[in-house]
Amino acid sequence: MSILTFLGLAGRPEPTSSSAETEAVREIVGALDRIEEERARFIASFGYILSRVARADQVITPEETQVMERVLVKQGELSPDQAAVVVKIAKMRNELFGGTDNFLVTREFRRIATQDQKIALLDCLFAVSAASDDISMVENNQIRQIASEIGLEHGEFIQVRLSWKDRLSVLRKDALG
Repeated sequence: MSILTFLGLAGRPEPTSSSAETEAVREIVGALDRIEEERARFIASFGYILSRVARADQVITPEETQVMERVLVKQGELSPDQAAVVVKIAKMRNELFGGTDNFLVTREFRRIATQDQKIALLDCLFAVSAASDDISMVENNQIRQIASEIGLEHGEFIQVRLSWKDRLSVLRKDALG
């Protein structure tokens, strides 16, 4: 395998339909080759979206990486090693192709996820953002955008965000005065 193929730079196909998946999702699905394909596609999308919010401030911290791995072990029912592979690939793909893949991956997630899975993802996005004990305005805005892209109502976003209000930098007393 060439390094360009490994990095996903060789022959990147154009998306062709609403069921088209991104190279980011395909690469992660390939790493989960022992898992049923639809479940692997869901996990790949979920993991990629976690990396998207972690990178909202242009840096993915070790704490955010650990939270992403824990979330994937719990939500994706993965082994710690599988979760680490998914997070590593998702972080790399997001860094290299985030602007191109972000909307495509959220569109795919919107198509394959149930309403409950979308709400669970939203809560996990806040958990990743809170890894540093502070959810920045940039991260909050990115989560709001993702919520909209996956088809959640503003009220659903607010409901989940309420459980994280003590971590929102805009609402913290130390940030206000």
